[in-house]
Amino acid sequence: MANNEDSKPAETPAGKPAEAKAADATPVAPASDQKPADANSNNRGGDNRGGGQNRGDNRGGGNQRGGFGGRQREAAPTDSEGNELTEKVVFINRCSKVVKGGRRFSFSALVVSGNEKGSVGVGFGKANEVAECIKKASGIANKSLGKVQLNGPTIPHEVYAEFGGGKVLLKPASPGTGVIAGGGVRAVCEAVGIHDILAKSIGSNNHANVVKATIKALTMLRNKEEVFSLRGLKKEKSV
Repeated sequence: MANNEDSKPAETPAGKPAEAKAADATPVAPASDQKPADANSNNRGGDNRGGGQNRGDNRGGGNQRGGFGGRQREAAPTDSEGNELTEKVVFINRCSKVVKGGRRFSFSALVVSGNEKGSVGVGFGKANEVAECIKKASGIANKSLGKVQLNGPTIPHEVYAEFGGGKVLLKPASPGTGVIAGGGVRAVCEAVGIHDILAKSIGSNNHANVVKATIKALTMLRNKEEVFSLRGLKKEKSV
């Protein structure tokens, strides 16, 4: 009886022989066919990171193409002395022409240019596009710069000028007053470098005439040294 009991296969706690349980288990592949978990994770991580870097390089290339292939900012215009010019658009007019197929629009721009150090000019340009007419007017204004006599941040004396229907009166002001003017008169005063002035437009509201009357008034200004030299006198020393 003892021999028979010893020949029976051992049973698991669930009542199933151990040999049957081992037979039901799925076979395990040899260690040589499997890749280590660390190696797989490293490869996947390395590939992803490498791809991310490549994508980053591509994005960098896109920025580079945008930088070289895109529109570059144009340098600011300067006068003969190397001073940077300030351009102010006073007025843009749209003109429409009725033709057989409909309407055709064209534009004209009035631009004032100055270096804010005593030089100012005005330009008028026409084109079929707004940007093009402003560009033309700016080029004309930059070529027509004229020097103006100033007394620091204001003008040396009161002056009145007319151009066509435009009539402008300019008066000097004390420091801190500011530019008390509007429209084309203000644009000209700021472009030439005046910070304190009292101005009044008396005549027509035509922008071109007002701007040209203001420039004419500024060109009529004279300082003490110039007046004394014209009269053949020497400037008196202040006590």
